[in-house]
Amino acid sequence: MSDAQQWNAGYPGQPPVWTPPPKPGLIPLRPLSFGTILGAPYQLLRRNPKATFGSGLLIQAVVAIASAAIIVPLLFILFTRLQHAARADQETILAGAVGWSIVAGVVILAVSVFASALLQGVIVLEVARATLGEKLSLGALWKQVLRRLLPLAAWLVMFGGAFTIVIGILVAIAIPIFAQGGFAIAIGVLYSILALLGLLVLWAWLATKTLFVPCAIVLEKLGIRASVARSWMLTHAAFWRTFGTYLLVVVILYFASQVVTAPVAIIGQFAIGSFDPNHAENAIIGLVIVQGISLFLSIILGAITAVVQSATVALLYIDLRMRREGLDLELLRFVEARQAGYEVVDPYLPRTA
Repeated sequence: MSDAQQWNAGYPGQPPVWTPPPKPGLIPLRPLSFGTILGAPYQLLRRNPKATFGSGLLIQAVVAIASAAIIVPLLFILFTRLQHAARADQETILAGAVGWSIVAGVVILAVSVFASALLQGVIVLEVARATLGEKLSLGALWKQVLRRLLPLAAWLVMFGGAFTIVIGILVAIAIPIFAQGGFAIAIGVLYSILALLGLLVLWAWLATKTLFVPCAIVLEKLGIRASVARSWMLTHAAFWRTFGTYLLVVVILYFASQVVTAPVAIIGQFAIGSFDPNHAENAIIGLVIVQGISLFLSIILGAITAVVQSATVALLYIDLRMRREGLDLELLRFVEARQAGYEVVDPYLPRTA
């Protein structure tokens, strides 16, 4: 049976009759076409905006507010102390400020990691339940995902930490090369270019091979190691399709956000430049307004982008399981059994579970 056709025998003596694949919810229960994968994330936003866009907006706002709540007081205290400190004490204050900045950065990073993990889990779960025709509330989604939040966050930390270590090693190799001066600088530049290209290739490969780790953690209730193995298996012989589809979605979202934000930035700069330089307070007010509008747009666009990207990952995961494991048949059996009033088992769990 092809992706585009499904035939029933009809009555005796009549030709076969085409019937569409069952679609109890977000997507039809068959291996997904390219257009379905691209369009379904936006249908998800319209279908359950409170749980999807609401979650993205809330998490983006929390991260922005938490960052501002940490950075602004830190800068205020630093400048205040520097203004009233003696010249001999300024170096000590600056050294302390560096230490506190590192602490603040770690706190902000931790907040961002947990927020990103929570949003990924929420959207993955919403796509999975929407495929079955279910519509969970924001609270119900968060309650289920919070049980898997620690392994989700741990995975993000492990993946990001591994690449941070690799970058540190590459930089450590480059520093003594540049320190030689002369012709060694040209060698250092060449090394840096090759290292950057190699790092990009490595990141693209590993990111694609482990793209479905959050899906396995949330939907199959697996640990980190088992989830990595699961993602690795699912992307086998499907690397380029997975990579190309996800990359296309990222590029589309990037250019769409630029279409929205670029005019605002240009108009804002023009408006600030039109103020009378003799009235600096007006320019400051204008700058604050422009920055406020930009921050508001970045939160809105960031929420939409995060939801669409996470939904695309979940759809690719479901599509591959349909193609490899017949998940579409499992989902159909689940829907039929649920409608008949039978006790059902989550169809996304591993069959051995």
